[in-house]
Amino acid sequence: MTATFDALGVSPDLVRALARDGFTTPFPVQSLTIPDALAGVDVCGKARTGSGKTLAFGLPMLQRVGRAQSRRPLGLVLVPTRELAKQVHEVLEPLAAELDVRLAAVYGGAPLAKQASALKSGVEIVVATPGRVIDLIEQKLLSVAAVEIVTVDEADRMNDMGFRPQVEWILRRIEGRHQTLLFSATLDGAVGSLIRRFMHDPVHYEVDEAPAIEAMTHRFLAVHQMDKPKLAAALIDAHERALIFVRTKRGADRLVRQLVREGVHAEAIHGDRAQSHRERALSRFAGGKLGALVATDVAARGIDVEGVDVVIHFDPPEDPKAYTHRSGRTARAGETGLVVTLSLWDQHLAVEALQRQLGLSEPIIEMFSNDPRLADLAGWNPADEEAA
Repeated sequence: MTATFDALGVSPDLVRALARDGFTTPFPVQSLTIPDALAGVDVCGKARTGSGKTLAFGLPMLQRVGRAQSRRPLGLVLVPTRELAKQVHEVLEPLAAELDVRLAAVYGGAPLAKQASALKSGVEIVVATPGRVIDLIEQKLLSVAAVEIVTVDEADRMNDMGFRPQVEWILRRIEGRHQTLLFSATLDGAVGSLIRRFMHDPVHYEVDEAPAIEAMTHRFLAVHQMDKPKLAAALIDAHERALIFVRTKRGADRLVRQLVREGVHAEAIHGDRAQSHRERALSRFAGGKLGALVATDVAARGIDVEGVDVVIHFDPPEDPKAYTHRSGRTARAGETGLVVTLSLWDQHLAVEALQRQLGLSEPIIEMFSNDPRLADLAGWNPADEEAA
């Protein structure tokens, strides 16, 4: 029988707030880690994005922190991207209000003065990207010396993006004995080194939800260059919420223009777009006001949006890891999802090699934008056509 939040030791106030928002049954990562996190034990959780990690570390932190002094928070959450910092803040803020816990998100690309003002007023928990934390510490606008609970979220992505030295720099400046919670899709390699150096006798939990390739429906389409944007538009029109991946920032902007000409309401997020634009686009996408979001791989790191029913590889990914990371934005929490890869004639060999590495065996079927099968690709079985 699945435990309830109450049975895990979560406070009645938080249990009521969770129930009000429709959260009554903990996800596996929450059931496994929350009791130890509440007990003050260091916890390593191996779980992917979308598995419920934010509440797994957020609930214990909210419940355990005391009252902080100005510029000296007691809780710190380190995340790799601005988008993820904002999302974690949005999830935890209403819960923090139930316990009168003050919460702030600090990240680059937003006014530093406003963030510094919030820290001066006093906040118990700071959700932050490493670079902005270091900026604030060096300007003496923030101290992590008093931190009692620190969470390193998406530790593998933090390392992939080159942030490990910054994370270590910050952790070295926490002065007293403290609890560390770490969540990552992998716990070996550089992440393992981080665990050995900065965690004290941690308990390890692994949630077997690593990108569930087998839980997704995969389709590989042979497309023609001139028809490719129209075909993508047809796919988007057949779904509620589509996330489309391209390789370059210029390609993202070009595709958005092409999709708009086809009547699709789409926006792009990438490193050349202003942070305010990226946040607004992501918020509109998460809120169902934007049906298509076009993203580069780097900009998409940390996107954690429920209800993405199709991921479109407009440009095929370069390797299995990229395919898995991109595709993992759908088929979450037991839901199904469709993943569609578009392949030009000169990309077929590379796509077939990618399939072999992923353990997939799907035919590459030629389609045009007026093909009626695009209305229900998940329900169509390409193997039937091969046998015909």
